This record gives sequence, structure tokens and C-alpha cells, in this order.
Amino acid sequence: MKRIILSSNTSWSIYNYRLGLVKELLKFYEVIVVAPKDKYSHELIKIGCKYYDIFIDNKGTNPINDLKTFQQYYKLYKKLKPDIALHFTIKSNIYGNFACNLLDIPVINNVTGLGTVFIKESFVTKMVKSMYKLAFKNSFVFFQNYDDKEIFVKLNLVKNHDVLPGSGIDTEKFQPLKTEKKDNIFRFLLIARMLWDKGIGEYIEAAKIIKLKYKNVEFLLLGAIGIDNPTAIPKEKILEWEKEKIIKYLGTTDNIKEKIAYTDCIVLPSYREGTSRTLLEAAAIEKPIVTTNVPGCKGVVEDGVNGFLCNVKDSIDLADKMEKILNLSEEERKTMGKKGREKVIKEFDEKIVIEKYMEAIKDIL
Repeated sequence: MKRIILSSNTSWSIYNYRLGLVKELLKFYEVIVVAPKDKYSHELIKIGCKYYDIFIDNKGTNPINDLKTFQQYYKLYKKLKPDIALHFTIKSNIYGNFACNLLDIPVINNVTGLGTVFIKESFVTKMVKSMYKLAFKNSFVFFQNYDDKEIFVKLNLVKNHDVLPGSGIDTEKFQPLKTEKKDNIFRFLLIARMLWDKGIGEYIEAAKIIKLKYKNVEFLLLGAIGIDNPTAIPKEKILEWEKEKIIKYLGTTDNIKEKIAYTDCIVLPSYREGTSRTLLEAAAIEKPIVTTNVPGCKGVVEDGVNGFLCNVKDSIDLADKMEKILNLSEEERKTMGKKGREKVIKEFDEKIVIEKYMEAIKDIL
């Protein structure tokens, strides 16, 4: 039986974003997951994967740590001798690829987004571009939106490539939930890691503007604090906003469907995404969306149909679009939600992603 490795910067991301693909691969191949250990590592073992732990310093730029990651990839891949490796996230794409290039192992990479390093041009940006070019010279690369693909093609960083509709969404798992509202409060929810680059500062400013005009409106934040990232928002700042009664911070959850279902509109003023998983989930659950007119967000929302697009880094425009949602009738919001789900089923269903992966694997093997 052919052996396939899937590698990412967390076991959590493979289980939560690639489970459909993993299950399909298990029907035909021996599947090995290489990722840092967390509580989802065992869940992957339970469904039939083999698992190997690896050290990845997700957001750090320490060359000694990155060398350690490369060495672990090389030793593991040399020992496991996979027929093909599937890589997700930046350090797997780069250091896993370097190991595969040396060991002559075919690779399919997935650029899930360009992140902070491409948003703010710096010396690190130039270094990462050079590393991508070296890593991807013989690889097949999937992108999650056409804008990211065009950047890589223009910079001559990639030769063999295609575009996926994000990581795809299981539209049977993410369906509208019947909920009964027990009050007349309108709730906006932003789901993201607590980073400035997710537009959380703009969300706070928009909340302040709307709160001056409306009483029964709540602004919720859901996502991890304490991320090792240059644009991370300190926990103290989140607590300060809570104390000032601008937002309510909900922490993190494993039941994202329920959190989305009990809100009225999902907001993501991000500066850039691969293809936002949060927005796909929200649309599949038939929630209207307000997001920025940037790569990775604008593809999920058709302006005025299943939500509204606002200008990036523009809290006034964001507040305006949120107010538009607020002033729609309940029936109009429901129609927007239904249109969003129709769009997700047609363009972003995970079956499309799985089929593209299976075809690419078959072609390479």
C-alpha cells in the first residue's frame, strides 16, 4: 500500500480542517500525520492514522529552532520513506519540502495564506520569498485564492500550481441550527486569533460608533489570546475593552457551530486571508457576513447578496456596513444567510477540495 504523509504546524488543524481528506485517503493509502503533539493527535490515531510528533516553532524566526525542525523532517522522512508528502502551513511547506527535495520525495504543498510576513514588507519577507522559491522548485502547490497564486507566479516562486476553494467545508456538518432567541439583543461576532491583523482594532472602533446610536447591540470576540505573533493583542488590552463594556470576550471553543448559531452576524475585518474558514462556516450556517474587500475574504461574500464588503483598515466604513446589517429586517437577513449557504455549497464544499487532491495525488503517483 502506498504511504502518504500529511504535515502541518498542529495536529488540531489537520483534524479540524482536513478530516474529510484524511478519511478519503485512508480508504486507499497508509496515512501518516507528522505534526506537533496536541489533544487531536490521538483523535487522528483513533481514525486509523499513524502519528509522529515533530518540533515546529510556529511563529518564531530563530534559525536554530528552524534548523532543528528541518533536521527532524529529514530524519523522519528518511525513516518513513513516504511515496508522497502533503504539506500545510509555512514551516511545513518550507522545511518539510527541503527534506523532500534531498530525499527525492514528491510533494503537494498548500499555501493556506500569506500572513503577516507578506502584509508588512521587511527583510524577513525577502528571506521567506527566497526560501519559498528554493523549497517549491520541484513541487506542486495548491493556493487558496487567485490573488496569492498571482503573487507567487509574478515573483517566479512556483511552477506547478492550482487553486482550491480554501480548505473546503463539510456542508452536512455545518448546517443552520434551530435557535430560539430569548432577548432582543442583536449580536455581532468576530472569530479569529487575537491579532491586530485580523482587524480587531477596527472592530472595536466600529463598535464604539454603533454603541452611540443603538442600545440593544452586543459585540463579541472569540479566539485565542497569547499567540506568538508580532501582531498579537495583549490579554490586558482585551480585558480593558471588556471592562469598558465595548466587547464581550468568549475565550475559545470546540463547538464553533453553536457560537455562530446564537449570533446575528459574523464580522471579519481581516487585512488578508488564504480563504477564511470562519467565513465559510458562518455562510454554511446561513449567517450574514461583514468582511473586508481583500484576498481570502472577498471570495466568500458577494456584496449585498450574502453580506457586505468594507474597506480594509477603515473602521468608519466597517461601522457603516455593520449598521446596514443591523437595519435589515429579520427576513432580509435570513435571505442573505440562505444565499450564503447556496454559495458555499456551489463553490466551497470540501468534496471539491478532496476531489482535486485525489486527482493530484493520482497524477504524481
